[in-house]
Amino acid sequence: MNEFPRVFLKSGRDRSIKRFHLWIFSGAIKRIEGKPADGDVVEVFSTQGEYLATGHYQNGSITIRIFSFIQAPINEAFWTDKINSAINYRRSLGFFDNPKTNVFRLIHGEGDNMPGLIVDYYNGVIVLQAHSVGMYRTRALFSKILLALLGKTVQTIYDKSESTLNTAGEENAEKFLGGDVGTGNAVVLEHGNHFEIDFRKGQKTGFFIDQRENRNLLKKYCNGKQVANVFSYSGGFSVYAERGGATLIDSIDASEKAIDLAKKNMELNFGAKEIHRYFTKDAFEYFRDLDQKFNVIILDPPAFAKHRQALNNALKAYRRINEIAMNNMSPGSILFTFSCSQVVSREDFRTAVFSAAANTGRNIRIMHQLTQPADHPINIYHPEGEYLKGLVLFVE
Repeated sequence: MNEFPRVFLKSGRDRSIKRFHLWIFSGAIKRIEGKPADGDVVEVFSTQGEYLATGHYQNGSITIRIFSFIQAPINEAFWTDKINSAINYRRSLGFFDNPKTNVFRLIHGEGDNMPGLIVDYYNGVIVLQAHSVGMYRTRALFSKILLALLGKTVQTIYDKSESTLNTAGEENAEKFLGGDVGTGNAVVLEHGNHFEIDFRKGQKTGFFIDQRENRNLLKKYCNGKQVANVFSYSGGFSVYAERGGATLIDSIDASEKAIDLAKKNMELNFGAKEIHRYFTKDAFEYFRDLDQKFNVIILDPPAFAKHRQALNNALKAYRRINEIAMNNMSPGSILFTFSCSQVVSREDFRTAVFSAAANTGRNIRIMHQLTQPADHPINIYHPEGEYLKGLVLFVE
């Protein structure tokens, strides 16, 4: 059996671990036997010495991320079983034989009992992103296992961890890990729509895969409508708006690179058209300069709160941007509004949007309550994994 450093919890602080929660916070730790470095595997025990779990150690508020509740050797076979389970789950969802969609999340951190690891599949390109030192240090082994399990369905594997992890002291922080060395771009299909993905320089792993089904829902509400896609990034919602029959589509993002990519994606699917307009602007500036009303508005901002201390300011920002959007909508319009901030609960977000609606004085109905898709599973023992919240509102 492995001989890992041992972490002993304070009395009564083992309850959440016995309920299979995947995080151990620094305040729950009584003592440590051994001297684990960031990324080392440690075993966790109760005050009485009962084995509880195994995970990666990292100095910080979340000190241990649990990946096993069974005391077992942590070797290639162990990780192969984990990754194979994640792959088989996606197979059961039909992702590997869908002729209209070849982009999806392959491993979703805590949702697949591998906290700290994100793996996305882009039509043969796999992009790996570590959010913990332990997963980062294991990335070469993960690449080997993925190539063995997926074979010819993988062209290349790229590590994109520099933006999510401080790897300044590591050699070759971002690089191709396996397969052929690619260019950094891939063209994928999502519900039959084409998207060019810049997985080396783009946000996240290159594309916001988690909005796939919400984009597809938008399509049914756009026929004959004027649509504003605010915080548009690479134009995902804009493409679906055009597919749904919109007569005018504004794509708005503060990043010039994002707008360039949105233009590429719109032209990739439809060519250049007069109904497509692009604005490299801050969202609030765009609404301030607006001289028309819209039938459909999409608000999909980046995370306004990345930690608990920023929550109050984030909720104010959500309230403000939703209020401004509602005031720029024609009667009978539809608002798709989202939060991807993990620290913003579903109730917090709904309250912020409620406050915005109340300030406008308009009659507003909730049509849909949205979340992340099945390839971004939420571990039932780890509710923090439900990070994407969305509402579709009918604005009278």
